[in-house]
Amino acid sequence: MLIHPWDSAHDNAEWREWLSGHDFGQLIAGGKGRDLPIVNPVHFVYDGARTVLLHLARPNPVWPLLEEHPRALLSVSGDHTYIRSDWNTPADPPHGVPTSYYASVQLECDVRLVDGAEEKAALLDRQLAHFEPSGDRVAVSATEAPDKRLLPGIRGVELTVTGVRAKFKFGGNKQPADRARIDAELERRGGPLDAWARAQLARRER
Repeated sequence: MLIHPWDSAHDNAEWREWLSGHDFGQLIAGGKGRDLPIVNPVHFVYDGARTVLLHLARPNPVWPLLEEHPRALLSVSGDHTYIRSDWNTPADPPHGVPTSYYASVQLECDVRLVDGAEEKAALLDRQLAHFEPSGDRVAVSATEAPDKRLLPGIRGVELTVTGVRAKFKFGGNKQPADRARIDAELERRGGPLDAWARAQLARRER
C-alpha cells in the first residue's frame, strides 16, 4: 500500500482509535511457496493494543497455510468514497483526475491457532461481549450441550500485531479551500458513505 506523507497516520493513537470502530476485515494468509494467498472476510475483536481474536470454520482452507507459516495480514478498510474528476481538478474539468478517499489499516501479525475447548469458549465469549454487549446469550460452555458439540466445528485465531501500516487518504495534499469545496460536494451528493468521508475530512483538519 502506497502511503504518501500527507496520508499517513498522525500517530499510533489515530489508527488505534479508528480501528476500535471497525471490526470487520480481510484475513490474508500466504503460506509458503504458494501462487496466491487465501483471503477470508471475518469479524474480529481488537484489544486496542497488540492482540486480535477471531474464529473460522474448521473446513476453511486457510488452516494449512497458517500452520506452515504462522504469519498473516489483517486488512481493514472503510469510510471510502469516490471523488469525481471535476471536484478534484476544478480548473480543468475535461481533463480532471478523479480519486478515492478512504481509510485503511493493515496489521502484520504472528498467528497462534486456538484448538483447546476451554480456550475457544473463552475466545467466543470475548467476541460475544463485543458484538452483543446487551445480548441474552449465556456464556459458551466447553462441557455442556449444545456448545460442547459445536465447538469442534471451529478453530480460534489469536493474532499478535508486529507491524502496522495505516493510511487516511482524505485530501491531505489539498489546500483548505479545496477540501472545503470537496466537502460541500460530498454533502450535496449525500451518498451512503459520503457522510463518513466528510467526518474524516473534518477530523483530519484538526
